Amino acid sequence: MATRRRGGKKTKATVPSAPKRRVAIVGAGITLFRRKLLEDGRELSYAASKTALESCGLTFKDVDTVVMASAPDAFDGVHMKGEYLAEGMLGQAVKPYSRVFIGGASGVFGAVAGWWHVASGLSDICLAVAEEKMSPHMPHPQKAFWTIFHHSLERPLGVNLLWIFALEMNRYMTTYGIKKEDIALVAVKNKRNALDHPAAQLAANITVEDVLKSEVIAWPVNRLDVSPPSDGAAAVVMVSEKIAKKLTDTPVWVKGVGWNLDTMYWTNRDLAYPLYLEKAAKQAYRMAGIENPRKEIHVAEVYDPFTYKELHHMEGLQLADKGQAPKLLVEGMTQRDGDLPVNPSGGLLGVGNPIAAAGMMKVCEIYWQLSQQAGKRQVKRPVETGLAQAWGDLMQASSVLILGV
Repeated sequence: MATRRRGGKKTKATVPSAPKRRVAIVGAGITLFRRKLLEDGRELSYAASKTALESCGLTFKDVDTVVMASAPDAFDGVHMKGEYLAEGMLGQAVKPYSRVFIGGASGVFGAVAGWWHVASGLSDICLAVAEEKMSPHMPHPQKAFWTIFHHSLERPLGVNLLWIFALEMNRYMTTYGIKKEDIALVAVKNKRNALDHPAAQLAANITVEDVLKSEVIAWPVNRLDVSPPSDGAAAVVMVSEKIAKKLTDTPVWVKGVGWNLDTMYWTNRDLAYPLYLEKAAKQAYRMAGIENPRKEIHVAEVYDPFTYKELHHMEGLQLADKGQAPKLLVEGMTQRDGDLPVNPSGGLLGVGNPIAAAGMMKVCEIYWQLSQQAGKRQVKRPVETGLAQAWGDLMQASSVLILGV
């Protein structure tokens, strides 16, 4: 309870409490992640949705609401992408349908949007789907990314995302004295983890030396520091408590959600620290009642389109002090059998990076970890609480979802 002064008088303002309707994830599904799949975006969406529904014994007819998350229309090469993809996610049925889009953060935010549809009481069964088909832009989707920059202040610089990520990585390394060799361990860990993932695009056994000797794209970013462009889709089924108890004895509950948007101008942000993520994480932690995330988060799927971003995001999530995430990595704490497993799936670096679908994949992975369905990817420690996080737009948006059993 907070106290505010208005017109010389004190008034009481209450902090909003969590919704009375609990929301659970009861099913999940993903497609293969590949550089170029023959299926179009509608077919990919349908495949992930059908797999997720069948995993919990439901059909498209059972769904009340559909939420779709996807990045810019330019990726699929169509206008009004939300409407274009609808058929794949609705399965020929007529359903309430909406699209969310905050760049790369869209995948986790799609699950957040699914949560509020059910928590609000407007829906009992919501299908949250994320899709991306980046292969229409050959050889690389950077030409589509270029359109997101300010026409007068940024485009004349010849800027692209890789260029900006290199600036951010350099700033992070310089500020905290981080070695490139330590950052390279993220690629080694995640690509090796991905060897156990049936959908993985770039699983591999590599060494730190392999990363450092790979082609320099924009210093200090080497090719093996970067996740690949990918096609793919992922989906989860989110239901009310009443429905969850009918479908399963082991539902995975949504404990907390958070999101934040910083300034779109990368020149105005502290590139050494993701403040936008700290704010999103703290919102989710408050809702989940988490006071010490380093002890209370048992497994994390952190957004890792570049090696340094896993470490950067761990610090924004309060899972490590500023500049200290590399130390946890070097000590083995973030390995699948470590005290704080991070990206046991293989992450974007190993599984692939179909932008929005990559975030939803992380939601799927945390659901599978907590429901003990992760197979060879299952972490060694007991897990009751997990976190999925995604990041996007012009490096300033992030979304966080906390799940628990």
